Amino acid sequence: MELATASAVLTWLLPYIGALVALVAKGKARDYTCAGVLLVSALFSTVLWRSVIAGGEPVVFKKPWIEALGLEINLGVYVDSLAAYMGLVVAWLCFLIGFYSLKYMEGDPGLTRYWFFFDFFVGSMLLLVYAENLITMFLGWEGTGLASYALIGHWYTDEEERWVGDPGRKALGVPMWFPPSHSGVRAIVFTRLGDVGFIAGIAVLYALTGTFSIPELAEHPEYWALPLAARGLLYPFLLVFSLGALAKSAQFPFHEWLVTAMTGPTSVSALIHAATMVKAGVFFMLRFAPIFVAAAHIPEAAPAVHSFFATIALIGGFTAFFMATQATVARELKLILAFSTASQLGYMFLAIGSSGLLHEFVSGFAACFNHLMSHAVFKASLFLAAGAVIHAVHSRFIDDMGALSKYMKLTFIAMLLAALSLSGVPPFMGFWTKDSVVEAAKHAHLALPTAFGAVTSLLTAFYSMRMLCIVFLGRESKNVEHALEEHKLHEAHPIMLAPYLLLALVSIGLGIAWPLAYPALMKTLTHSVIGLEEVPHEFHLHIDVQLTATCSTLVAAGLLLAIANYFKPALRLDSALLKQPPLKALREFLYDRWLLNSVYYKIFVYGGAAFARAAFKWFDTLVVDGLYHRLIPWLTMWFSREAFKNFETPVIDEGYHSKIPHAFIKAGSVFRRAQTGRINHYLLTFFTGLVIVAILVLWVI
Repeated sequence: MELATASAVLTWLLPYIGALVALVAKGKARDYTCAGVLLVSALFSTVLWRSVIAGGEPVVFKKPWIEALGLEINLGVYVDSLAAYMGLVVAWLCFLIGFYSLKYMEGDPGLTRYWFFFDFFVGSMLLLVYAENLITMFLGWEGTGLASYALIGHWYTDEEERWVGDPGRKALGVPMWFPPSHSGVRAIVFTRLGDVGFIAGIAVLYALTGTFSIPELAEHPEYWALPLAARGLLYPFLLVFSLGALAKSAQFPFHEWLVTAMTGPTSVSALIHAATMVKAGVFFMLRFAPIFVAAAHIPEAAPAVHSFFATIALIGGFTAFFMATQATVARELKLILAFSTASQLGYMFLAIGSSGLLHEFVSGFAACFNHLMSHAVFKASLFLAAGAVIHAVHSRFIDDMGALSKYMKLTFIAMLLAALSLSGVPPFMGFWTKDSVVEAAKHAHLALPTAFGAVTSLLTAFYSMRMLCIVFLGRESKNVEHALEEHKLHEAHPIMLAPYLLLALVSIGLGIAWPLAYPALMKTLTHSVIGLEEVPHEFHLHIDVQLTATCSTLVAAGLLLAIANYFKPALRLDSALLKQPPLKALREFLYDRWLLNSVYYKIFVYGGAAFARAAFKWFDTLVVDGLYHRLIPWLTMWFSREAFKNFETPVIDEGYHSKIPHAFIKAGSVFRRAQTGRINHYLLTFFTGLVIVAILVLWVI
């Protein structure tokens, strides 16, 4: 096996091996082995990336797996330039988060379970990224879902300090606090709803083409697009097939699971939000968008494909705005970052949706991937730094923080750099990638999604600076004063500090180098993507001056508004403004997440429970109690009585016990009379029989 092929297999296989090691090893040997295999996996992903980029051809490996029933399913990997870059980002971020976990999770009683699902999560994500066919991809897809359920609910004992939300707060009568065990269930339920569409899409594609191979589906889009378009089903098929991606990446209306996923350890939050899980949905769109665009070259399929991309762009743009509004009022540090993640994922869906409507598809495609990459870097830094802050002050609420820059200077610098990148401040990486997303939407002539993207720039800058001001620059809270009395607030341990500080520096470093690195990066990213046909020979960094100026102005406005409002507590304008009933009601509306969580519970959870109770009442009373416990026993007793009356007495008692014995006695008496004991009677009988036999023999002859 060649080195590149071996690397393609070992990159995703090693984390699975690490998961198995977690079950048998103990103590630090377990912890360092599980983190170490992630480092080796990341190194192999780098070797694989270099092989794909240098060779210019995908790395392919197939091994027959299921050949029964004519399915011919391979366990295969297909690493093109997109998968190579994605795997590189995933593997290295997962290693850094795992390295951080060595100190952050130290002393946790559930470390065996933690490391098993952590490494299992990483292996599943990499298998998904490198998958050659839909079945292999689906295995990795479901593996990430299972691991997320276990890791989000890691602290399943549900202590209040692990909750998300304000204990005791309700909206429309629905509790707005969520313990870890409940949050884990929410995550798996929401994402499984979307996965039903993914499974249905796989089934339809196989029924139409007879293959699960993604490259083969891309090579002959007419095999599946034409039949569906002819029946008017292509647009609904594309939407249903993409439901798994929308749910996985927490796009509206599947966004709620991501909000409460903060109940897991902060390292898990970073893993889900930056490197795995939510990025799986974006990768799905990046993988299949070129194939959908190839199908749009078929005249009959073009309208449906264009409508699909417009829908995705609208969902993405609205999700970006919708989730950012909630981040502006959130009180929990990780919850602000969770809202931010869903919002930035909305940007990515806006980009990939816009790409299908552009003359140069590759520009929107690249904008989506670039923002995925930059977001992975700065959001991992933000989450890991947030974990250090929460660990220091023993509270998840930003109101319990304040003036921490005096005690955690390096953490403040890391969060400042990462937050400025998130806000889209030049020359940070987030500036280049976020503006390219909005530019793609503008050039696709999507007015409303473009407006959503631009306004979200202001909101993002506002909530990012609000977070920094309250946590690091504001007045010391009573909780911080109490913490200072009990123990000295200090910087995180170097094992925790190094990863998020490094990622923050990478974010600014990439931003500074972006104008020079962009052409080479785009050329290597797009040279061998499945289904991507029309790729420019040369790439140039293009800036829409008017749009960039507009977005930068909005970003500056958001930053200044937050600084004016939160930098100096004496200038807190929101306290005065929120005394006005309309603004206070708006804040409460946003704080309660647009009341959508409550609506979901009212309709689906409580409504489903009411239906179950009604079904129990009527079905159990009428069918179970009435039929099974009453009617059937009564019928059985009635049948028994009738059977006893009409069968037992006349047949058994009179027939079996009386008539049959009497018949045998009578027959016996008749035969007894034939035994007279006289020889002449016996001789007469013998000769009579002899004559009869002789007559029969002669008659037959």
